[in-house]
Amino acid sequence: MDLPFEPYRIKVVEKIQRISREERVEHIRAAGYNVFKIPSAAIYVDLLTDSGTGAMSDLQWAALMSGDEAYACSNSFADFESTIKDIFGYKHVIPTHQGRAAEGMLFTVTLKPGNVVPNNIHFDTTRANVEHTGAIALDCIAPEGLDPAVEGPFKGNMSLVKLAEAFEKYGTERIPLVMLTITNNSGGGQPVSMANMREVSTFCREKGVPLIFDACRFAENAWFIQQREEGYREMGIKEICREMFALAQGCTMSAKKDGLANIGGFLCLDDDQWAQNVTNLLILREGFPTYGGLAGRDLAAVAQGLREVLDSDYLAYRIGQVARLGKRLDELGVPFLRPTGGHAVYLDAKMALPHIPQAQFPAQVFTAALYIERGVRGVEIGSLMFDHKDPDTGEIVHPAMELVRLAVPRRVYTHTQLDYVADSCARVMEIGPRLRGLEITWEPPALRHFTVKLKPVGGGRMIAKG
Repeated sequence: MDLPFEPYRIKVVEKIQRISREERVEHIRAAGYNVFKIPSAAIYVDLLTDSGTGAMSDLQWAALMSGDEAYACSNSFADFESTIKDIFGYKHVIPTHQGRAAEGMLFTVTLKPGNVVPNNIHFDTTRANVEHTGAIALDCIAPEGLDPAVEGPFKGNMSLVKLAEAFEKYGTERIPLVMLTITNNSGGGQPVSMANMREVSTFCREKGVPLIFDACRFAENAWFIQQREEGYREMGIKEICREMFALAQGCTMSAKKDGLANIGGFLCLDDDQWAQNVTNLLILREGFPTYGGLAGRDLAAVAQGLREVLDSDYLAYRIGQVARLGKRLDELGVPFLRPTGGHAVYLDAKMALPHIPQAQFPAQVFTAALYIERGVRGVEIGSLMFDHKDPDTGEIVHPAMELVRLAVPRRVYTHTQLDYVADSCARVMEIGPRLRGLEITWEPPALRHFTVKLKPVGGGRMIAKG
């Protein structure tokens, strides 16, 4: 049913500090045109990420206060483990401080140089953790998932054709696992259908290769299945989740998304040997197996968040809020990837700034301009994040899409604030022809978008005087 208003009441508020455009120009210059380096106090509306930036509920705050801080086998871990097993259904639950730690340990014990990991689309940290082992992160998204203009209910689906081609090209012996990201973050937060999951699962079982979900937005994906896929409208969210996870042999999870918590994650596995190898590594890197780098209070908050995220009213409002932002952008003529996804709207920077070549990072230009003009922080999902060398030719390959992600934190911003965001994007469109490209002055060896430094091409201003 349509909700006439937010399915919650606000108990605590946080003051937002506004600063002038001139001050924002100084901040972006000092940050090397990298919005990750701008102090949060200088941000008006922060849509950099939905990871760990949501508002926790009263029951989560109560859980924090009652967290058991015993080093081993705490009551909080028992609740954490039983809640996850109830929803996900896997044999082993291994806590980590966040999702990339789960990815890093899984890939460390399962991959070796020359291996290949197919996915619909790897997100940045997933790709980096795969490549850190010397393996190849291979994207196998269905064709419609790479076209921002195409409307489709499940644009996160994996291409079975591309998956089969990967096995034919590299051989089963080089592919120790297949991943599937739900929802598909790098492709616009688009969901994966149950039918596609079932096809991928069947393919993997026939090949004798485990399927592992990147499940950080699993509940949002389940809601899309309930609303869009035939045969699921009358099924509960939890029941859909159990059907999804039964198709795989494990998952990585950042609880900072659909765990509704500010920190935390976990790795679930059915394979005993993989789980033992990961646990051995966990003790070296994260902590004891029953806390995995988290305080007991954090384990308690995650467990409560996982129970809350299954609520249909919450999911309908959460995903509806993102859709409403997309509708407003559409009315203002701002191009974005269609349809809107579960957690974010992804602006189409190629279409918005056609005069800026991908080598000059148009999505990063739009992101920087959005901050300068209105104090709104988004994040680039384009060439700055995903340029890579072709493993066969060594040539630089640009991603198919140049996107600016506006990730909406859970239970944080109001409709009025998101209307302001839409109006701000329209303002950047107005000055679009005056925007100039960016070039890199310094970059790290991996995950460069977090700490890279840039400057306007040729020096001077990024926004030419009008």
